[in-house]
Amino acid sequence: MKLYDVIVIGGGSAGLMACIAAAKNGASVLLLDKGGKLGRKLGISGGGRCNVTNAKETEDLIAHIPGNGRFLYSAFQHFNNRDIMDFFEGLGITLKEEDNGRMFPVSDKAVSVVNTLVGEVRRLGVDIKTNTPVAEVLYTKEHASGVKFASGEICRASAVIIATGGKSVPHTGSTGDGYPWAEAAGHTITELYPTEVPIVSRESWIASKELQGLSLRDVELSVWTPKGKKLIGHRGDMIFTHFGLSGPIALRCSQFIRQVKRKFKVNEVEMVIDLFPDMPPHEVDRMLRDKLAADPKKAIKNVLKAFVPDRLLPLLMNRAELDGDSTFAHLPKQQWSAFVDVLKKFVIPVQGTKSIEEAFVTGGGVNLKEINPKTMESKLMPGLFFCGEILDIHGYTGGYNITAAFSTGYTAGMHAAQK
Repeated sequence: MKLYDVIVIGGGSAGLMACIAAAKNGASVLLLDKGGKLGRKLGISGGGRCNVTNAKETEDLIAHIPGNGRFLYSAFQHFNNRDIMDFFEGLGITLKEEDNGRMFPVSDKAVSVVNTLVGEVRRLGVDIKTNTPVAEVLYTKEHASGVKFASGEICRASAVIIATGGKSVPHTGSTGDGYPWAEAAGHTITELYPTEVPIVSRESWIASKELQGLSLRDVELSVWTPKGKKLIGHRGDMIFTHFGLSGPIALRCSQFIRQVKRKFKVNEVEMVIDLFPDMPPHEVDRMLRDKLAADPKKAIKNVLKAFVPDRLLPLLMNRAELDGDSTFAHLPKQQWSAFVDVLKKFVIPVQGTKSIEEAFVTGGGVNLKEINPKTMESKLMPGLFFCGEILDIHGYTGGYNITAAFSTGYTAGMHAAQK
């Protein structure tokens, strides 16, 4: 078989960008993917619209990649979010900025992004083999030297880039194939766990599905330690499900539930919803009292449902032992005070999250202490490079993970070609 300068294993975001960077830097490149279609996970990202990056400034971008985002500073010097935007614009994909800096193609079609990337890979002369699973990455005299296919055939190269992703969304091909190859080269894999994943609660009102499908807009959801300290809080939208909580801010909080459980060795963690994050309790109290006073003979539940979701209101009142049929003239002071407290701090005990296979992003991966951040080359095995979700890097949804994938992919491809 033909000898290549660079072999890239994995045809996702990181792998495709690695191919482009390597080919642009003069390398002969072979792209291998075990599936029949390239860019499968990219094609379903952003709700099928493909959130290609985020327009935030570097420091803010890093802050939204809580899983070792600082490791990316060097990669961003080679290829950052601005470069990603310029790259796609240069290939004819016009982008638009939406809320919180998210960048989407104007077409709102992920397939246009995938087709453009694959088209550029082909234009640059990269050889592509799909439906070609790799059985083993070959190492000769402490140097990456090629791959062995599941068929037994061997292909040699001067550098190998592993871009096989994590273990999340396995139907797109991310089934953790690259971890054993990394370990065979001497690398350690940090503990794998789900991030950006729905949260599980066994509360009776969750199990009864009385709030299933209810969305809350512009609230704060937070994770608390057993010592009563707020570990993290995120503001935005969420949704109640038949098993617990989901939606953007729930996904962002999910990884911190694991942190609390591990650190404090507990099986249950308290989460808190603040329904009025812009207002301190006394302002909430005054605002709602004013509304009740304007219609003093009306049952308070009928006044309050204009400010609190109708389906959620009975649960909150029950938590405060407040009778919704009371009127303003007969408002019980103690129960009303408790109700205002619940509006600001509605506690939900949770037991964990859905599995890593049901997560959007994999936490953990190849230990970053063993990777050169300037090149993405292994410190243990010359000629071996890693990029994308196989690395111990993870961010929030909103264009941060794909930015990390494109940036590390480009950096790995460029330096593998120079190797």
